[in-house]
Amino acid sequence: MRRIGSLYAADNGPGTAYPSLRGEKHADVVIIGGGITGLSTALHLAESARSTVVLEVRQPGWGASGRNGGQVNPGLKPLPSDVEKDFGPTLGPKLVEAAWNAPAVVFDLIKKHNIQCDVQNGGTIRAATAPAQLPALRKLTEECLARGWPVEWLEPDEMQARTGNSTYYAGMLDRRGGQLDPLSYTRGLAQAAVKAGASLYGETRVLSFKRENNKWHVQTHDGVVVAEQVVFATNGYTDHSWDKLRRSIVPVFSGIVASTPLPDGLAEQILNQHEVLYELGQITTYYRVDTQRRLLMGGRSYSHALNGASAFPYLMQRAFHLWPALKTVGWSHGWNGQLAVTLDHYPHWHEPEPGLIACVGYNGRGVAMATVMGKNIAHSIMGQEASLFPTTPVKPIAGHFAWKMGVAGRIAWGRIADKIGLTS
Repeated sequence: MRRIGSLYAADNGPGTAYPSLRGEKHADVVIIGGGITGLSTALHLAESARSTVVLEVRQPGWGASGRNGGQVNPGLKPLPSDVEKDFGPTLGPKLVEAAWNAPAVVFDLIKKHNIQCDVQNGGTIRAATAPAQLPALRKLTEECLARGWPVEWLEPDEMQARTGNSTYYAGMLDRRGGQLDPLSYTRGLAQAAVKAGASLYGETRVLSFKRENNKWHVQTHDGVVVAEQVVFATNGYTDHSWDKLRRSIVPVFSGIVASTPLPDGLAEQILNQHEVLYELGQITTYYRVDTQRRLLMGGRSYSHALNGASAFPYLMQRAFHLWPALKTVGWSHGWNGQLAVTLDHYPHWHEPEPGLIACVGYNGRGVAMATVMGKNIAHSIMGQEASLFPTTPVKPIAGHFAWKMGVAGRIAWGRIADKIGLTS
């Protein structure tokens, strides 16, 4: 029987149903989006006694925050030295430290608020799928070691011992990474934020927002929030309520399939030290084994909602290629979600008007970075620290209306590049 929906939703059930907004509310800050960014922002604001309202179009964790691969990965896509070059001698080093140590913020929040989310801190492996990737991976390892970070180079035999397959040319293990159930984590942030004093409303779509008399008025179907500050934390699900912001990012779908629990022999071969792994290259896969010994294999997806493992045959075929013994194991769930990609592969911080902030575009590294950015947004609002990213204007992407065609073309080109061993 084909099961519909994510493994996380099946494991955790419907969760708390937060009521929709009705009537007029007043707050210091109104946050649009009940994913990790918005809820981390709300939690840190509420803990500092700032009155905060969160508006979520469905329920907390409904979007990519509750449907992602559950990897808590350190760092950004570029090398630390490139980040420092791109952002300068003052902001660059600060951003590098925050991004590469971001998992610690996640794990500290989980411990502080006793969030039950199947967390495991076994590290992150970046795996080289082609010889051409080795120089850049070696340089990253050297830069991390020079900064005193807990990383190590893994030779092919060490990669085989950890992954149970002989596909990889080398890897870098960063012990700061880990994994969790992202839906449980997001719901835990919501509960912690509400306990700290934030107000959270579900099934509440924002229709418009405007500034009048030095206050922001955020209009929904059945109510309005009047606040000093507005935070857009909508990421890949940004809609027409701020159309210019929507057109500044590319929504990219990532799909995941989950196996039934692995048999003893196979479970002992695949990431049995609780590591997570993502492959380097253009269009590759990522995977982990959860606390129930189920393999979660993720990668690029078609650009529309899909359900059931059979909707992602290429992910299952990749798993069979890596571990032929998996052909005897069943697949219980398959689903996808919508993340936000920026053209420069960095998150973007926008403040186009007084009291209006947006942070979008985690480029597939959202669990750790969204948590950190939520904290940073809150501290910025309270005047405790500057933003980690420079304020930039909202720039719609040319030809955004054809984003689905563009994504399809990029995936096709990326698969060809991976096949012939080109670097990204």
